[in-house]
Amino acid sequence: MEPTDRSIDHLTAFVRDFAERREWGQFHTPRNLILALVGEVGELAAEVQWLPDGSSLELLKDAEKRDAVAAEMADVLNYLLRLSDVLQIDLVAALEAKLALNETRYPVDKARGSSDKYTKYE
Repeated sequence: MEPTDRSIDHLTAFVRDFAERREWGQFHTPRNLILALVGEVGELAAEVQWLPDGSSLELLKDAEKRDAVAAEMADVLNYLLRLSDVLQIDLVAALEAKLALNETRYPVDKARGSSDKYTKYE
């Protein structure tokens, strides 16, 4: 079964259904999901770990490597959606709140073209 709706709510429900049909809820504690998420982020990082600086965009040109990165990104999204569902956190609302906060932390006139942490702008 594939999701036809690509909204966050629908994808979350799809991931929930996938887990429920397998009776995996017993394993999907916040701790376990966070650790699984960290593991998947590590696997994503491993795809670029030994590439020379500046060459990570080359991944887009190699279909096999791009597919591997896409698969790891999908794993990250899967666990993030499942975690947000278990914790009943609205990811869209959380992102909107975080972006609003970052708008104040990183004023455009000070942060443009800079990678400095927001504390430098205070």
